[in-house]
Amino acid sequence: MGVLVNIAVVDAGANLKAFIRMDDSFLGSIDVAIKKAKTSRYFNIATGDIGKLTQPGGIIYNIELSNNGLVSFPGGVPIKNNKGKIIGAIGVSGGTIEEDHKIATYGEKSILTEKKTK
Repeated sequence: MGVLVNIAVVDAGANLKAFIRMDDSFLGSIDVAIKKAKTSRYFNIATGDIGKLTQPGGIIYNIELSNNGLVSFPGGVPIKNNKGKIIGAIGVSGGTIEEDHKIATYGEKSILTEKKTK
């Protein structure tokens, strides 16, 4: 896609298991990618969907102030195994929110594909 990003993967306990920073990607996106992955795992939902609930008047308005900071915009998605159980999450930051979400979704699907072939 030609987008410079940081990618973080957390396990079911929201522990950082893998991280990669593409050369020349934004340094500020390191923390955002990690927090997107953790946020997605903490609540078992894509971060973009959490964002819809955190708007003023939303049912979890201001929740991003908890857990040492959450991210409530697209780019974090849960990772499920082939039985539908959540086994972690992936967070991507550095592109637009649409690009971040697309890359995270692709990454999540590639992890599942890899597990099925083993």
